[in-house]
Order: sequence, then structure tokens, then C-alpha cells
Amino acid sequence: MRLLLAALVATPALAQTPADPPPFKATKIVLVGDSTTAVNSGWGGAFCATRVTSNVACVNLGRGGRSTKTYRAEGSWTLALGEMKGGPFAETYVLIQFGHNDAYGRAERLTDLKTGFPENLKRYVAEARAAGARPVLVTPLSRRQFKDGKLVDDLVPWAQAVRAVAAETGTPLVDLNARSAEAARALGSLRAAAWAEAPPSPDLARAIAGGTTVGVKFYEPPIPGAAPVPMDPPGTAPANPSKFDYTHLGPAGAAACSEIVAEELVRAVPDLARNLVR
Repeated sequence: MRLLLAALVATPALAQTPADPPPFKATKIVLVGDSTTAVNSGWGGAFCATRVTSNVACVNLGRGGRSTKTYRAEGSWTLALGEMKGGPFAETYVLIQFGHNDAYGRAERLTDLKTGFPENLKRYVAEARAAGARPVLVTPLSRRQFKDGKLVDDLVPWAQAVRAVAAETGTPLVDLNARSAEAARALGSLRAAAWAEAPPSPDLARAIAGGTTVGVKFYEPPIPGAAPVPMDPPGTAPANPSKFDYTHLGPAGAAACSEIVAEELVRAVPDLARNLVR
């Protein structure tokens, strides 16, 4: 019996060499970013679920409330680098989208638009390349705020900073900010509100229909022991008991924005066209 087992183990047909590359050439896409990339509040879940073919492993590492500073500090970037290095994939891409929490919110997340933010992005790009991945920068999703019927995109300066880093480092760019802003303008204030995680209250919906949005810029669950995030001056908006805001995405918004990302990704990285669903 021992001789038989030894013979079976030694049989070439049964011997495996883990280091051998597989004959099937697969691609991996890693998503890195804040809540507007994360599952259930951003476009990333819909992108991985509906915008890639079965030839692609899509990993969403978007984390709510993170900036270019805190995403690294907490260790999420280390996990992302592990995904970039892991497995015998033919090619690995990493889509990087930040800006929302670098610009607004809790003090520990904020970065300087002229210095810290671009420096952090450049470091992400360099380290992704060193890990063997192909980085793609994504401009921050536009908010859907309106004043007198005109979109107020307060993230334009941060989107421009991302464009500048992409140009300087020769990194492909997905201009989600420009495309999502264009879509919101076409929809108008009330229809664009349907992209949110939850519907506005009836009072809030009536106010939005007038062409000037009121209510929270972004919703964030309170953190025990932490000071609340300032979003709107007290008494300036009708009551809003739901998670409705002008930043995060529900199913309709995620579907629309994931389609935009796929379309822009094909333009930025034509080699991915065969693996993306538009």
C-alpha cells in the first residue's frame, strides 16, 4: 500500500506546480476610494456586479468616510497593495477615487488641496506601479446640489487637482466628476435627487422642485464620542428623517454612475474594452 501511494504521488499527471501560470488569462480590477466608491453608497458595487465580464475579478475596497490620508493611515491601502500583488493575473488595474473627505468633514481626514492631496495621489500611483498594477485616477463624483436651477459642484477644484496629477504622472484618467455633473444638469434638481440612497421627505422634495436644493450635503451616521460633522446651518432645511443627501448613491444613481465609469474607462484604457460592459 505504501508503495502504491508513493507511486501515485510521483505520477506526473497528479503533480502540480503552483508557480506555473494558468493558461487562462484573467484580469483583476481593484477599486480604492471613499463612500462614493463603496458598496451600498457609491458606484463600485454596481460596477463590479454589472460592468465587468466573467474574465475579470473585481474587488471593491472603497471605505466610507476615508480621505487620501486616512485610507492609508488605517491600513486599507496596505490591503489594496496585497490585492494588486496577489494571484497570477495577466494584468491588474487599480481605480483610485478620493476628494470628498479630503475637502469636507472631520478634521482628521482633511488634506490641503495644493499640497497634501496631490502628493498623496502621486504616492498612491507610484506604489501601485511598484506593486505591478496599472493605476487609473478617478475624479470625485459630483454632488447634486442646485441653486436657482444651476448645479453647484463644490468638488470642481479637487477634480482639477486629480486631472493635474494624472497629466503629470502619465496616469489614465476617468473624469467621473465632469460626466456625473453633466448628467445631474440634464436631470435637474428633483430628478437628480432620485440618485440618492433614500428618497427625500415630502417637504424636502417640494423645496428641491423649486430649483434650489436644501438639506444635508452628505449624510454620515454619528460616531459615538465624536463631534457631529457640520453639514447645514440649523434651521435652513426642512426636516429630513431619512439618509437622503446630495452625495451618496442608491440603486439608480449607482447604475448610472457605474455605466459612466465603464464608458470613461474604455476611453482611458482601450485594452480593457473587451472586459467591460457598457
